[in-house]
Amino acid sequence: MTDLLKTLPGSTPNNWTDAAAILFDLDGVLTPTAVVHERAWQELFDGYLESKPGKSGYRGSDYFEHIDGKPRFDGVRDFLTSRGIELPEGPTDDSPDNETVQGLGNRKNKIFNDIVGAGVDPYAGSVRFLTAALARGLKVAVVSSSRNAPSVLRAAGLDGHFQVVVDGVVAAAEGLPGKPSPATYDYAARLLELPSEECVVVEDAVSGVQAGSAGSFHSVIGVDRGAGRQTLLEAGATLVVNDLDELL
Repeated sequence: MTDLLKTLPGSTPNNWTDAAAILFDLDGVLTPTAVVHERAWQELFDGYLESKPGKSGYRGSDYFEHIDGKPRFDGVRDFLTSRGIELPEGPTDDSPDNETVQGLGNRKNKIFNDIVGAGVDPYAGSVRFLTAALARGLKVAVVSSSRNAPSVLRAAGLDGHFQVVVDGVVAAAEGLPGKPSPATYDYAARLLELPSEECVVVEDAVSGVQAGSAGSFHSVIGVDRGAGRQTLLEAGATLVVNDLDELL
């Protein structure tokens, strides 16, 4: 394992096995639900922008440039800003039918949950890596901007593996800023009763890699699910792989 890591192009020597914990992002790292998120965001904004003549339509690149890895309502705001649109916030539980930041975010959430309800197959390579980490006695946690992390973990059959899950609901309750701040990852390390320096961050999103890089973590493993290898390295990844089982 160590030899493989040392010979990966564009990486620096890294041995995750000498860490004490692995802090996993969820969507795009453990489960292919990032694709479901992309689909849900596109469906949301395709419909919304139909009523906004003169505003450019939703593009696939918008997901990575404005939304990926961020808390849901931050994604709504940042995308709308990119189109020169400003909406009232609305209450957190605003109706998905309302044209507010919270309303659009809740509309996207409904679309997402309708799709995920059919079940989720986790990435096989990620499951193998998770199994290897647990077999070595490492602690594991999920750190996700999504408020749906517990339901996605259940749908994927992974909910019994994690001592700690820090999701969008926990972040809001604790007043933690979302990625690219390292706050949610630092909080997960505290819950595991470990210093950040002993925890590896695993991320596929630019904002998540930036979060890991901004903290004092053992290392940041980037998983390229579409953001781009060089982009993740420039965001601060220690190394980048296409699948986590490359590290086994």
